[in-house]
Amino acid sequence: MPFSCKKEILTDILVRLPAKSLVRFLCTSKLWSDLIGSSSFASMHLHRNVAKHAHVYLLCLHHPNVRRQVHPDDPYVQQEFQWSLFSNETSEKCFKLCHPLGSTEYFVIYGSSNGLVCVSDEILNFDSPIHIWNPSVRKFRTIPMSTNTNIKFAYLALHFGFHPGINDYKAVRMMRTNKNALAVEVYSLRTDSWKMIEAIPPWLKCTWQHHKGTFFDGVSYHIIEKGPIFSIVSFDSSSEVFEEFIAPDAICRPFALCIDVFKEQICLLFRYYSCAEEDMAKNDLWVLEEKRWKQMCPFIYPLDSYGTIGISMGNELLMERRDFIKGVGDLCLCNYESKQVLETGIELAVTKYGEMEFLFAMTY
Repeated sequence: MPFSCKKEILTDILVRLPAKSLVRFLCTSKLWSDLIGSSSFASMHLHRNVAKHAHVYLLCLHHPNVRRQVHPDDPYVQQEFQWSLFSNETSEKCFKLCHPLGSTEYFVIYGSSNGLVCVSDEILNFDSPIHIWNPSVRKFRTIPMSTNTNIKFAYLALHFGFHPGINDYKAVRMMRTNKNALAVEVYSLRTDSWKMIEAIPPWLKCTWQHHKGTFFDGVSYHIIEKGPIFSIVSFDSSSEVFEEFIAPDAICRPFALCIDVFKEQICLLFRYYSCAEEDMAKNDLWVLEEKRWKQMCPFIYPLDSYGTIGISMGNELLMERRDFIKGVGDLCLCNYESKQVLETGIELAVTKYGEMEFLFAMTY
């Protein structure tokens, strides 16, 4: 059999494997090492897995063990917070994620894209170390510190993801002082450097409060609140263009609002506590289509103590049902078409920042 034919067959086999298996095969032979390490194979492996949603995991911050003290009036005791990968099909725990530097301090994942995650401190400061990490192959890069160290900001928001238009991974950092001065910095993995964005639109130079956000197709999206109005601010990490999309009038409170990606479109989910269907609740759904919000059929699910976290790569609603006795959120998946809710058995950790509570679950 000609060598080229053998290589095609070998490529077709290897491209179907997860990254963790490919790392082991690097030592098989020089042929295999050169093939797996080539940029063409990496691109082929990435595109196939993204298109077919292959080797997909749920990346969750959870409690491996939760117990109460002997006296029932004592507060529950939470064991260590732990990031882990769970099978998207069976919800079984695959492996624990430890900090890439071996630190025992609690850390937060600020974005996941094509097997890479962005890791930094729980409370972001201007000098917080940021790491781009591939847990499957246990390799990471520490992002260099910004050269704009003379600027001190009171609030930071961090997003990370892949920009397919320029084939580069980007981190976007939005910073604001107590005097409402705003700055935006963009990091490029390709150049391993930060760039300060100089042109800030006038409509962002006002008093506003930042809420949740996401990153999709190279664009960072932020929910902001300006008085009684909710807006979604987008920032393209390549063209460096800002846009503002006023949220639908029905959105009136931030804690019931979620922004994510549904069927390759940016969407807003707004939770209601009642529904026309008996014993059911709903999340109203809008998608951003041609720069306008288009209302879709709502997500309908059984009425219970559910909260919305986001949407999975398979377009299922990631929800948490609060267990107030144990102090955790049970992760559930809600199917958009069938309205069925699948209990995963994953107990999410509840983290608090002042009066706000956060739970973390995302697709990896």
